[in-house]
Amino acid sequence: MGELILAVDSGTTSTRALAFDLTGRIVAVAQHDLTQHYPAPGHVEHDAAETWRLTDRAIREVMAKVGDRVRAIGLTNQRETVVFWSRRSGEPLAPAIVWQDRRTADLCAALREAGHEARVQATTGLLLDPYFSGSKIRWALENWPQVKAAADSGDLAIGTVESWLLFKLSGQHLTDATNASRTLLMDLSTAHWSPEMIDLLGIPATALPAICPTAGLLAETRLYGRPLMIAGLAGDQQAATIGQGCSRPGMAKCTYGTGIFMLANAGALPPASSNRLLATFLSSSPRAYALEGSIFVGGNAVKWLRDGLGILDTVAESATLAASVPDSGGVSFVPAFAGLGAPHWQPLARGLLTGLTAGTTRAHIVRATLEAMGQQTADLIDAFAADGVSPSSLRVDGGMVANEWLCQDLADATGLPVERPRSIETTGLGAAMLAGVGAGLFPALADAEAAMVHADRRFEPAIPAEARAIRRKAWGQAVEQTLAGL
Repeated sequence: MGELILAVDSGTTSTRALAFDLTGRIVAVAQHDLTQHYPAPGHVEHDAAETWRLTDRAIREVMAKVGDRVRAIGLTNQRETVVFWSRRSGEPLAPAIVWQDRRTADLCAALREAGHEARVQATTGLLLDPYFSGSKIRWALENWPQVKAAADSGDLAIGTVESWLLFKLSGQHLTDATNASRTLLMDLSTAHWSPEMIDLLGIPATALPAICPTAGLLAETRLYGRPLMIAGLAGDQQAATIGQGCSRPGMAKCTYGTGIFMLANAGALPPASSNRLLATFLSSSPRAYALEGSIFVGGNAVKWLRDGLGILDTVAESATLAASVPDSGGVSFVPAFAGLGAPHWQPLARGLLTGLTAGTTRAHIVRATLEAMGQQTADLIDAFAADGVSPSSLRVDGGMVANEWLCQDLADATGLPVERPRSIETTGLGAAMLAGVGAGLFPALADAEAAMVHADRRFEPAIPAEARAIRRKAWGQAVEQTLAGL
């Protein structure tokens, strides 16, 4: 029957459990959708109690299918979403503030105007943007009395989603260095909390979790009938980078899910970006860092076509419609529903659909939406190259890359070969690989990669450089129009 590793992948729109065998094959899976809450413009929240309840249900459903074959658990998660709970009761004190939330835009702007961003970037590798957890924590302390009262009494626990789930599983208050590196509070060079950043944002250090490695015997849970070690922790994008086998400096992957996230392995030293990319922690053993570009809207744009505009019956229909027209008919779509991420970092930007004529059809709009994924990716590739990192190919994953039309368009837009893995569940696979190493099922990540990472298909660029340049120019003009409206 064989040993299995259980990966818990708690994302933005769903939480799930996946059982992997030691060849990387998924043996069982259970998934439950999470409720999205939008209490005010720019505010996005989750109910942390629901996240735990549905995660626990998914784990139990998978364990019921695979019996006692599970040898270790790995956790991976939406990274910058932050949870506030009581140490004594173990229950949430307030809604979880989701990574997409923009309520702290004014606070981040004030810190930038006060001249703090250069120091923040030098210490943490990040920029002052509402995306990151630190400003969300500051806001909660100032606006939710129950959170402030818990901080004053020493009862407050703060953590990102993996920290919250690990607390519910084991009672331990831990986070790993990949997630800590997304808070604005960790010194990237030391992988410890930075007293300077904690003081800048006015956050009680005693409420923060201890920072642990990404792999090892980290904590034990006894909720599922027998002791099980939690042996791997990583934020979803770092886990996907590991699950894509990007183990050498310069190798890059891009995940196409709710958002779009490109990471390139930068080696053993923290990278420095001059083009408003992010430096982030990648893994503990061996110690590695990554250069990252984050785009806030990917698959959500296609869902908007279906649920908001009603011009799609299913997301899968988008590929057929895009292929039904030779081009976008001059239509460009900048899907800045949650501002623009890298390399622009404009939290107040809003979406723009331009180039419409009386001849525009829904197929043109759908094609422009999918083409926006490739153009945003090309923006990141250009910024990476300006920082001295030029991948020779791009490994892709996430739910969107089941769309083969999109994969080909990504190759055409970037001019790079696009490689898709056999399993697009690379986030869960990376968590499983870390847990396998942490539990001693593999000697090292290189061994886990050799056993569990497998390629599926390679898409080569198929349009001339001149055609690519024309598309890039039209996209650049649309982005300029978007930014001109600020």
